[in-house]
Amino acid sequence: MYVKKIKLINFRNYMNLDMELNKTLNIFVGDNAQGKTNLLESIYICSNGKSYRTSKDRELINLSKSKAYIGLDLVKKNFTKFIEIKFEKDTKKRIKVNKVELNRVSELIGVFNVVVFSPEDLRLVKEGPSERRNFLDGEISQIRPKYKYNLAKYNKILMQRNNLLKNRMHNNCENLFDVWNTQLSQSGADIIVERIKFVEKLAIISKDIHNKLTGGIENLKLEYLPSFQIDGLSKKDIQIRLKSILEKNIEKDIQKGSTEFGPHRDDLDIIINDVSARTFGSQGQQRTSALSLKLAEVELIKSEIGEYPVLLLDDVFSELDLNRRKYLISTFKDIQTIITSTDDIDLEELKEIEKKVFFIRQGKVLMEEES
Repeated sequence: MYVKKIKLINFRNYMNLDMELNKTLNIFVGDNAQGKTNLLESIYICSNGKSYRTSKDRELINLSKSKAYIGLDLVKKNFTKFIEIKFEKDTKKRIKVNKVELNRVSELIGVFNVVVFSPEDLRLVKEGPSERRNFLDGEISQIRPKYKYNLAKYNKILMQRNNLLKNRMHNNCENLFDVWNTQLSQSGADIIVERIKFVEKLAIISKDIHNKLTGGIENLKLEYLPSFQIDGLSKKDIQIRLKSILEKNIEKDIQKGSTEFGPHRDDLDIIINDVSARTFGSQGQQRTSALSLKLAEVELIKSEIGEYPVLLLDDVFSELDLNRRKYLISTFKDIQTIITSTDDIDLEELKEIEKKVFFIRQGKVLMEEES
């Protein structure tokens, strides 16, 4: 799949932009704060219905305007899809696919697949478990839209149970706890099983990619870390065990006012040469392991849906050494890749690749080159 055209009106610092992209490699060049990342963000939003930079839609609208628009022409399996997203201050965004308005943002998931890698993705390795859970949830949702529904259902039940824990009138809520424990364990088991399947596939692909990126020096392993013991259990048995744990820990949960066990407490361990990358990895190792996961995600999506997603590289190309850049470049011929850079990338390897180079300044394309 690839993005054929992108149109922006009053989006961030773009007042009116209408551009056609190359189906393989595109490079946006410009100084910092000129709008390069805003372009990548607009493409990402057409895949997920939300930004990877902010949770507030109003921040996407130009400060001097009250409305904004993104229009994207997508070619997927030789069919064209037209995605439109309209933003208006103090109003819910409206999303259309081929002129048909969607009832929910979640209906956009799976229409257009994107993988983005930016300097902020170091948080995937360096920060706490929530970063890695968000990574798993976001990527599984792209290939399993039902997973997003199950996750939303789980979070709603969890919120209701936590509210009951915080406001419980003693001896009057046992039946309600039994209802929430049953529902939470059912949804939780669904989520855990899907995550385990995804991590198992991702581990195989990322290990091979990481080996190539590091010249065989480093071995990457992934291990899913549930909040309770589940080794070898079926989904039904995971559900039974989680329900039992929720029941046994009810008094502790009441004291804390929150639910201490379940997939909302799980983690993903990223291991390099048998030690935790988060605790012991250098920044270079952490960056490379994050890149390996993102590139593995690209291959996993391809294996699941039959074609590659669009790859967005936000100001990371220049931070990679020659071997890592060469590996990335080898993928460009098969995947539409969009790169942002503060410098005009002039590598010998890129000269052989069909590409467009766009020079960006203050939300405008000053010039474009095609080769």
